[in-house]
Amino acid sequence: MDVALGNGAAGPAILLERVDKWFGALHVLRGVSLEVASGERVVVCGPSGSGKSTMIRCINRLEAHQKGRIVVDGTELSDDTRALDTVRREVGMVFQSFNLFPHLTILENCTLAPIHVRRMKRAEAEALAMEFLARVRIPEQASKYPAQLSGGQQQRVAIARALCMRPKIMLFDEPTSALDPEMIKEVLDVMIELAGSGMTMVCVTHEMGFARQVADRVVFMDQGEIVEAGPPARVFGVPETERLRTFLSQILRGH
Repeated sequence: MDVALGNGAAGPAILLERVDKWFGALHVLRGVSLEVASGERVVVCGPSGSGKSTMIRCINRLEAHQKGRIVVDGTELSDDTRALDTVRREVGMVFQSFNLFPHLTILENCTLAPIHVRRMKRAEAEALAMEFLARVRIPEQASKYPAQLSGGQQQRVAIARALCMRPKIMLFDEPTSALDPEMIKEVLDVMIELAGSGMTMVCVTHEMGFARQVADRVVFMDQGEIVEAGPPARVFGVPETERLRTFLSQILRGH
């Protein structure tokens, strides 16, 4: 497959063109091309080691790619730190681990970047943080510290913290994989609500129910390549490759 195309006419929010990435001798991304339209919700799935987390980390240059081009919100990613700063201001990311500062309160975790990166006044940043903590349904936790919250609550804080930068694009790297089963739904519910707001989203996840409910497009990766991409009904209902059929049978057998 050459390019997994989005449906945007005004230029894509995210563009990857023939991207290659190695870790030493290990070739983890092999000619990956992907286009994500503004406002599109893309779910990336695939077996462990397929390159999906590496791809999403390359989109905000937590990992540097070695070949090809990545353009985010009109800015090409390179070694230019100014371009990188521009992209990171517009791209929020939520990881498997919550990455909250343990010595800061929930409110302080959420206001740190708006104050220091966006140069927002503290009162304005705190009002914004409370707005997003309310949106993820935990405003009453604002004065607590991360260790006082459950895993699901901490992940919702991580989502609120990313939203406080008012990003144009949100990236999620298996945001529920570190959570206990009873906490997964509360995080997915927040993400479903966020998806309904028109935010451009790329989400790496094994939660197929979430993919069916919110994705405009599902991208299946295996061995560093995009093998199939299309609407959820087609990808899950009529998979075209044996690799995807095998993956789906294993995932469904595990649920």
